[in-house]
Amino acid sequence: MALIAVLGMAVSGCGSGVIDASTDGVPAAEATGTLRVLIPSFPSSSKGREEFDKVVADFRKTYPKMNVEPDFATYSNLNEKMSTSIAAGIPYDVMVTGVGWIQPFASKRIFADLGEFGVTNDLIAQQSIAAMIPTATYNGKIYAYPLVADARAVALRASAFREAGLDPDKPPTSMAEIKADAEKLTKRNAQGTITRPGFDFFAGTSYRQAYVTFLASTGTPLYADGREKFNSPDGVDTLQWFRSMINNVQVSGQQNAAQQPMVLTGEAAMGLTGGAVDCSDKGIGKANCDDLRFFRLNSGREVEFVGGDMASIGSRSRHKEAAWAFIQTLTRPATLDVIATLNKKLPAYKDAVNSPQARSNPLSKFIAGGLENAVYEGGSANWLEMRGNFDTQLSQAILGQKDAGKVLANLAGQSR
Repeated sequence: MALIAVLGMAVSGCGSGVIDASTDGVPAAEATGTLRVLIPSFPSSSKGREEFDKVVADFRKTYPKMNVEPDFATYSNLNEKMSTSIAAGIPYDVMVTGVGWIQPFASKRIFADLGEFGVTNDLIAQQSIAAMIPTATYNGKIYAYPLVADARAVALRASAFREAGLDPDKPPTSMAEIKADAEKLTKRNAQGTITRPGFDFFAGTSYRQAYVTFLASTGTPLYADGREKFNSPDGVDTLQWFRSMINNVQVSGQQNAAQQPMVLTGEAAMGLTGGAVDCSDKGIGKANCDDLRFFRLNSGREVEFVGGDMASIGSRSRHKEAAWAFIQTLTRPATLDVIATLNKKLPAYKDAVNSPQARSNPLSKFIAGGLENAVYEGGSANWLEMRGNFDTQLSQAILGQKDAGKVLANLAGQSR
């Protein structure tokens, strides 16, 4: 509902709030006013605020008279805050959102074209992660700049593989191989109840991101150029594969109490992971880490699921030049390192594999080395509405309540 409100008000342009006089064209040293920044990248903790204040201090070296008003949002209330700002007629100047958010908001002219500031595909490819260019693009124009990448990998327990007579140094990568190994790795009690999943989808009741990742490994993206690609033989086969796995190698919706990847603690023999692992005694410990092997899916294409934070300029901003200067401050390597460490993500700069976050743990190091294989969810102008539809309808097909082909055809119709 918040999203619908945002898009509706963006089109109607309602709101009667008071905003500053424009500073565009005014020398930076003389520009005055307030730069409003919506940013979930810094936690609203004392540490997060302290680090954000450093960014502001750096920005003020160029714009000494500008005030900066931060709104430390979270991804759970980002839509609501954007909706409220538009209704009040006081738009944000800088907005940090996520992968999959750019096309919906760019299509409603909420974000400004960054081409005005010299941002091109070549610039992002040279300075950031080339594989993330499509996530920032709508109708051939770039509306966001990558800040940090939130990537995923697949992991296995070497001890579990050896116990099952499998070679942990030759991990399965295709869906067929993963199913065969997962069935051998699954443990059950005398009643047939699964006591250790052979594969943990790290999904709970939402298989959307897992489905996107496995589908992409066949060479088929969710969307391309705004058009759905999942309603295809590969899409149907992938969804039917999920149906053959759930309640076979893992109970539907199963998670551990911490809602963390079960493979990291040995509660599952293999499975999807997040983007970092704590190998210290405060985390899972060295012994658990030493038992892990990481790999990527490949059923025709090697892939790594990637989300992340993307910085945009509000189309109704009266301070677009200052907003771009602020984004440039955010994208300095030292700042991106701080954001990455605070959020256990990777800085979206060229040499992310040698970043402090990548060097801090073996899982981050592994995924940093595969960012060129990035695949992601989203791509349609109505993706933020479609996410919930995918969650519900994929689960219905996976649990055998609806036909896989009909589910994907229905989702394709809703995407247009």
